[in-house]
Amino acid sequence: MKMSYRKKSILAGYAFAAPGMIFAILYMGYPLVRSFYLSFTQYNFAFDPKPVFVGLNNYVRMFSDSYFLDSLRNTAVFSLAFFPSLMVVSLIIALLLDKGVRGSGIYRTCIFMAMVVPLSLTGIIFQWIFNNQYGLLNSVLSQILGLDSWTHNWLGEGKWAMFSIIIVSLWKNMGMLVILFMAGLAGIPNDIIESAKIDGANGMQIIFRIILPNLKESYIICGLWAIIQSVKVFEQPFVMTNGGPGTATLVLYQYTWQNAFKYYEMGYASSIAYFMGIIILVLSAINMFLNREKDVDEVKKKKRKKGGAAA
Repeated sequence: MKMSYRKKSILAGYAFAAPGMIFAILYMGYPLVRSFYLSFTQYNFAFDPKPVFVGLNNYVRMFSDSYFLDSLRNTAVFSLAFFPSLMVVSLIIALLLDKGVRGSGIYRTCIFMAMVVPLSLTGIIFQWIFNNQYGLLNSVLSQILGLDSWTHNWLGEGKWAMFSIIIVSLWKNMGMLVILFMAGLAGIPNDIIESAKIDGANGMQIIFRIILPNLKESYIICGLWAIIQSVKVFEQPFVMTNGGPGTATLVLYQYTWQNAFKYYEMGYASSIAYFMGIIILVLSAINMFLNREKDVDEVKKKKRKKGGAAA
């Protein structure tokens, strides 16, 4: 019995998709399921022959673990400073570059170049720049600008160490959001902007009443990406400060890594990793909800206006 053309096409599609599906199941699906199970077990893979089920003990243990609480607080501080700064600065730069300022092509290249540099190398470079004895930053501040009072032990003092990591993270991640925002700006029809100019709208009115409201999709995409980068920060504190001084820059991702590959506590590390996943999911849902709420409110306003005009 001959197969129909439709069935052959379906089978061919599955055949082409099979390698990718197998890869996703083996290297994404299985680790997710396995780590979820391990989060309910006590398992030191260097010494224990097999995982021992302990229920919710790992999740309860987290909130009595001072190192976990410090890493949670540091991640929250980093995220609260990094997320809005990244969104605002990236949007401002995208708006400036979209205006076609002189040398915008060079600026775009320079901004995106940071994305190409490996994170580990970025950490090493800025570790040298922020060094309090021979670092470039302190040398410029004291020897060239004469601002000795502005020099600090940037990576040796708690508040300045976190500040330094935030600055490096902004420099490293800004390029991606600038590109995404510029893609959103390119999708706004020029006719709308030209009509606003004819009606007498100035530059700020065009930005706040036309351009920014039409970037909702970009806010969602950029917001999701920025949230993930905020919670999953790891390489910068790991390379630049190794979580120090003390636990001043110890973050959740690094503490997860320490438990998994330094102390071999795979069960506890898995529970922290899933806790991080829950945080990302909740924040991402809030981000999408807030942006969709704006869409719903605008639709309601338009319907009211139409209803008033019809009356």
